[in-house]
Amino acid sequence: MTRSTKIVATLGPATAGEAAVEALVRAGVDVARVNLSHGTPDEHAGLIATVRRVAARLGKPVGVVADLPGPKLRVGDLAAPVKVAAGDRVTLGAGADLPVNFPELLEHFAAGQRVLVDDGAVALRVVTVERGRGDARLVLEAQNAGVITAHKGVNIPETSLPIPAFTPEDDEHLRRVLELGVDYVAESFVRSAADVESLKERIEELGGDQLVVAKIEKREALLALDEIVAAADALMIARGDLGVEIPPAEVPLWQKRIIQAARVAARPVITATQMLQSMIASPRPTRAEASDVANAIYDSTCALMLSGETSIGAYPLEAASTMAEIARVVEADIASDGWPLQAWAQRPARVSDAISYGACDIARKIGAVAIVTPTATGATARAVARYRPSRRIVAVSPRPRTVGQLTLVWGVTPLEREEVRDADAVIPSCNDAVLAAELASAGDLVVMTAGVRARAGSTNLIKAHVLQ
Repeated sequence: MTRSTKIVATLGPATAGEAAVEALVRAGVDVARVNLSHGTPDEHAGLIATVRRVAARLGKPVGVVADLPGPKLRVGDLAAPVKVAAGDRVTLGAGADLPVNFPELLEHFAAGQRVLVDDGAVALRVVTVERGRGDARLVLEAQNAGVITAHKGVNIPETSLPIPAFTPEDDEHLRRVLELGVDYVAESFVRSAADVESLKERIEELGGDQLVVAKIEKREALLALDEIVAAADALMIARGDLGVEIPPAEVPLWQKRIIQAARVAARPVITATQMLQSMIASPRPTRAEASDVANAIYDSTCALMLSGETSIGAYPLEAASTMAEIARVVEADIASDGWPLQAWAQRPARVSDAISYGACDIARKIGAVAIVTPTATGATARAVARYRPSRRIVAVSPRPRTVGQLTLVWGVTPLEREEVRDADAVIPSCNDAVLAAELASAGDLVVMTAGVRARAGSTNLIKAHVLQ
């Protein structure tokens, strides 16, 4: 069975080698994530180059997402992990027990505020703020026992720090990853549509054509969700930081709302963080984790993401294989009844929406084996995918970047094909691409939908076609 839900795997020390990356791709990984918060620029470049070599050797498109660090307050370098027990006091800041990367921000803290380290694994409370010469320093009291290690994130749920979403460090990272040809750039700690638009403008200034993934992990982002969805090219539900910004009980509710908003807008959406967390140290997931992955698929997420499971875990291959297997089982269950028809799908706002929906409906009614979409930008494929058709979507594009970007889109198998200038040759070219990739056989019926003699992104044609 073809799997429609995509898998994003974060690369790291556990999967830095070419053999490890190839094993992940063979297990079902569609997109590689490079977390720029960890590692060196040379290591990042090495990971991206490895992905490109593996994808070329296997003949399978694999997308690459470069995840910018953003204005994340983090513990600095430590000589050794710091163990705390409930009631212990530690200092945070320059020259303190726990150094941080932005000590100048500590003056905005106040006594009594909660401080959460490592997605809330260690909770502390501010006792005093020591303001003297130079940067401020905090005295914190631990609320529970735990171990604080270097470079873990520091969250302050009650405080909005005056720092932009795109930092000078991010700009340096951006320059390098654009040169390396990644497909997506993920922006951390987005708070408004303006944050996304600013990054898109910077990518354009630097001559890039990468798409922007807005990471939803701040309380402010939830208040501006509709505007952010409209501005972004894709979304990520970063449940780790989001789960310390808002009560954990609200995270599942927002997960469903974000997925739905992204789907209506035809934006790919990634559900991330701790999906198979126990598999960092175990070859099998917990039953709760399997249910979490399954529920995200039932919610109709485009993609599922592995973080520590594949970057530092002991069982990266098992984690990827497990996620792929859960997706196959859940999608088979959904296929028995089909995806429930959404009210918004029955009220198309544009001609292209109606045609994209019609292509899905026709493919089902006539028993087509696939929906084939010639596309330059990927817009047609994304428009079809939002309706979650029961048939494979094959997107044929002359642009390598578009092919890489479509690896993140639900249900889409992207193919690269040389550009066809003659509009009358588009359908024959797609016919040949599908047969060459062995995605269907001569005599099979497919539905083709495209924009013909129109501007890019405008879908205006449906054709039932017998492959030959």
